[in-house]
Amino acid sequence: MALALAGCQAVPDGGDISVFRPEYLGVTTRLLEDDLVQFRTEMRGARDNQDVIAYGDCAAAQYALIRGFGFARHVRTNVERQGGIWRGDGVYTVSQSIPGGLRTIEAEVALSECAAQGIPAV
Repeated sequence: MALALAGCQAVPDGGDISVFRPEYLGVTTRLLEDDLVQFRTEMRGARDNQDVIAYGDCAAAQYALIRGFGFARHVRTNVERQGGIWRGDGVYTVSQSIPGGLRTIEAEVALSECAAQGIPAV
């Protein structure tokens, strides 16, 4: 039992600082070409770059559905952190059919996962 609690630290309100409590600050969308879209995300409380990328993936999935596409493909995301703010600058392609590549996103499935994880899709 002592090992399980070793990484946890109590905070004055009785909470636990090891609990993930992100704050999603918003997404800016910019169409680069017909099927190429940039998403700039901001959040607080990310654990690492993957949390920022997941936020961008959710935005891309929602965008794809709004525009009548069923899929997106993650091209790249640059992440930076200043103070307590994490910023992601991600680029995605959107398409009607499943795109080639390693980071494909099926929009409807992704949105369901985003909701289950509490990540807003904008």
